[in-house]
Amino acid sequence: MNENITPHPQRLVQPQADSPHILIVGAGVIGLVTAWALLDRGYKVTVLSKGWANVGQTHGDRLTSQIAGALWEFPPAVCGSHIDAVSLEYSKHWCMTAYWAWKQIADDAGLSREAGVRMTQSNFFFPQQLSDENAKCQKLMNKMVEIAGSGVEGFRHAGAKLAEERGVNPKYEGGIMDGYELSVPVIDTDQAMHWLTNLVLSKGATMTTRTIDTDLLMVEKDLRNECHADAIVNATGLYGGALSGDDSCSPLRGALLRVVNDGTTFPKVDAALSISADVSEDNEIIFIVPRTDNILLIGGIAQDNQWDLDLTLDTPVVQRMRARANEFLPWLKNAKLDPAYPLAQGLRPARSKNVRVERELRRLESAESSSRIVHCYGHGGSGWSLSFGCAADVIDLLDEAIEGKEPEAMNYRI
Repeated sequence: MNENITPHPQRLVQPQADSPHILIVGAGVIGLVTAWALLDRGYKVTVLSKGWANVGQTHGDRLTSQIAGALWEFPPAVCGSHIDAVSLEYSKHWCMTAYWAWKQIADDAGLSREAGVRMTQSNFFFPQQLSDENAKCQKLMNKMVEIAGSGVEGFRHAGAKLAEERGVNPKYEGGIMDGYELSVPVIDTDQAMHWLTNLVLSKGATMTTRTIDTDLLMVEKDLRNECHADAIVNATGLYGGALSGDDSCSPLRGALLRVVNDGTTFPKVDAALSISADVSEDNEIIFIVPRTDNILLIGGIAQDNQWDLDLTLDTPVVQRMRARANEFLPWLKNAKLDPAYPLAQGLRPARSKNVRVERELRRLESAESSSRIVHCYGHGGSGWSLSFGCAADVIDLLDEAIEGKEPEAMNYRI
């Protein structure tokens, strides 16, 4: 993939007796990709988590990373949760690192099958022409221009005709007036999480099941001594704030319907179709994504500070989600729910200042030196899209911490 990482079981660099040992707390996509990157650079790695990726048990047992839509997006994501300027600038870099990493996996036929990663066309539709002279359209136009210049493949600004090409109702919500598409990675998260777990194990990581529910700074010394760790990574997603004394974290509840997409009851959908929360006024969005060869995801919603996973097929917001998709893509009126797993729901790890990839800035009065904790949480709906980019920055910060350098806040590093 590049000189620092390989998707094969063998490490690129073998650890030595004095190689640093990193403890990663959290086993979602962020924790596992970070572990992978560290292992290939010769670090020793232990991943500690209260739960692991699974398939075949109750659907509520799935990790947030398994429930995610996992369609690569240039920030801000369609769920509309990315508003902090500093984090947004970082994310534009992180996402491109991840784009090329996932694309290289998708471009290898064998790896694509094993990892559940492939490329698809991602289409974005708008009820106004992006050239209109108002603040919202200018913001959306600027994003499109950035995407076009980012190096992503398959970009095309097709305008309103994109709706006709994709079978979208041209009169949806008053009319589709503009649109563009690009080629992006899309990930079967169940398959990918198992592949990542096995890959990290094959490269020599130790995995320990354990729950930590207190501020890591308060237990850092004991935890590092117990695990013989030189540094700690906080990759605990929604609980990243609780483990770092950060009260700006909250859940952003999402849900996805899963329908059979085998071409039997409607023409098979082979491209992603979206209208983002930047366009919607109520955070109820259009998000239609082919997940596997025969499953299509239909979404979505973004409900702030909702902790309960109590949505059902009869919940009004879920029924509106289905009705909205049917109006947008009329073929879907004939779609049949996946009988084994019709509704996926989860809590995106949101944060008011968005993604935090930063060393611990606090210092205990009793401490002789700065903390060796690196935080990586608050990814909202973008964990898969930012994963490899964040992992690279985490490694740089770990090196600084181990070398004894003083920590700097994110806004000073940009």
